[in-house]
Amino acid sequence: MNSYFIKIPKWIRSVYPKQIWGFSNSRKEIFLTFDDGPTPEITDWVLNMLEQFDAKATFFCIGNNIQKNPTIFENIINAGHSVGNHTFSHEKGWKTKNEDYLNSALKTDRTIEELNLKSNNSKLFRPPYGKIKRSQTKLLLEKGYNIVMWSILSWDFDTSTTPNQCLNNVIKNTEQGDIIVFHDSVKAFERLQIVLPKVLEYFSEKGFVFKRIS
Repeated sequence: MNSYFIKIPKWIRSVYPKQIWGFSNSRKEIFLTFDDGPTPEITDWVLNMLEQFDAKATFFCIGNNIQKNPTIFENIINAGHSVGNHTFSHEKGWKTKNEDYLNSALKTDRTIEELNLKSNNSKLFRPPYGKIKRSQTKLLLEKGYNIVMWSILSWDFDTSTTPNQCLNNVIKNTEQGDIIVFHDSVKAFERLQIVLPKVLEYFSEKGFVFKRIS
């Protein structure tokens, strides 16, 4: 596994105070998030697993994937989960011009609007790779977006991470109020299909509630 952050340290959060990194830890709540979908079969598998544990989550969707899989996107909303913007083509902010980056987010919003779905999307945005310039942050905030980062990175997307390592990343580091990142993607599914049921079971037995971000 790539030796990088699992639990995002406080000094990083303080450098980027306008992003959302977690929530009050006064309640036994955890915020599961899923990036990069909607993906055929995989996203619906995630929805089914969440339903089994009466868990709500937030899906940060790529606009191009929404366009290709509108029914799956609708399934997310109909199941009562939150949806967020993950750009149209998974652009890396550090390597993208500000105007192009903003237009990618706006294009994703238009794609969602064209589906005429009643969603609980509160202008949530997550930068792909977590890489975003300060100037891009400013532009998105001016457009009313809430930029959601994370406090726990599962590393499910890393093919060098074993399912057991991925599970331990989450189990050993998560505290109440944390935002956890998973991916409903083909690349991550080998780990996700093993880890997600165990995470849901482990924290449910400890009395935690899985909440969506709104």
